[in-house]
Order: sequence, then structure tokens, then C-alpha cells
Amino acid sequence: MRTATVTRTTAETEITVSVNLDGTGTYDNATGVGFFDHMLDQLARHALIDMTVRAKGDLHIDDHHTVEDTGIALGQALAQALGDKRGIRRYGECALPMDDAQVRCALDLSGRPYFVCNLALPTPKIGTFDTELVREFFQALATHGGITLHLDQVHGFNSHHIAEAAFKAVARALRMAVEPDPRRADAIPSTKGAL
Repeated sequence: MRTATVTRTTAETEITVSVNLDGTGTYDNATGVGFFDHMLDQLARHALIDMTVRAKGDLHIDDHHTVEDTGIALGQALAQALGDKRGIRRYGECALPMDDAQVRCALDLSGRPYFVCNLALPTPKIGTFDTELVREFFQALATHGGITLHLDQVHGFNSHHIAEAAFKAVARALRMAVEPDPRRADAIPSTKGAL
């Protein structure tokens, strides 16, 4: 089973993330940050990864630690669930439109974290959510998941649409990358023999 549960506890947050890479996209996410929960729901649904997130954070300060630490824990859970990555497709990509916005994602489950973010959200907030936290989440996810992740905004003027397109694009690319490759079901997808 390609599943994992990670618990991360610090003085700022207490987070538990469970994933099943071979799920149907069911989700039960509760971080105390409404817009972020909505984005995590989109990530699970469109990646077809079952996901449960429970987070308690210092929201009386702001949402930063909760969002970033959730990204850390989710990245670690994805890496654990992937194991040695034998038999996966490894690469994924998606150009995702959402109304005025289009965001492209390309990713590689390389084990070498690198993040390129070309998103320009025009407002500082989506409701009460700081838009700069979109980048913080994906940076943490890429770093702790060992993912080379490129996000490029083609166009868009509505911050909500841009952010949601980014999460959905990552989800669709992740779905592609974690899928078993029927042509190489028992092989590590690298000439090095390890990822």
C-alpha cells in the first residue's frame, strides 16, 4: 500500500497528515484556515490522492506557520508513501485553465527539491488568507517532498482563480507522476537506478 501518516509537532503547530496515493480523491482537511482547507480539498480531489489533514497552529499570530508546516508534513508523507519510487511515471505536467487564469505546472519526483514560482497574485489577501502563503506552501511541499516543481502563471487577474488554478495544476501533475507505469512496473525511473 502506498500510504503514509506523518505527525509534525513544534512550539507553533501540531499537524498530522495521512495520504493514500492509490485513492479516489476523498479528503477530510481541517487546518483552521478556511481558504487553505479549500485548496487542500482541491489538491486531493484532482490528484486522486486520499488525504486527511489535522492542524492546530498559532492562528492568533497569523496563518503562516500552519500553512508552511502543513506543506512540510504533506511533502514528507508523499515521499514516504512513494518509497523507492519503483514503477512510477515520475514526471507530470498540466496546463490548467480556471476562468481568467491559466497556470502551468511541471514536476519531477526526482528526490532533488527545487522550486520555481512565477505566480503574480494581484491582491494581498483572498478573504482573510495572505496570498504570499501560496508560495510558502508549495516551497515547503517541494523541499520536503523531494520534488522539482515549476509553477508558471500564463495569465489571470483574479487572485482566487490564480491560486486555485495553481493547486489544481499541481494536483493533476502529481496524479500523473505518482501513477504506476504499466510498461515499467518494477523499475526505478532513472538511469542512475535510484531516486
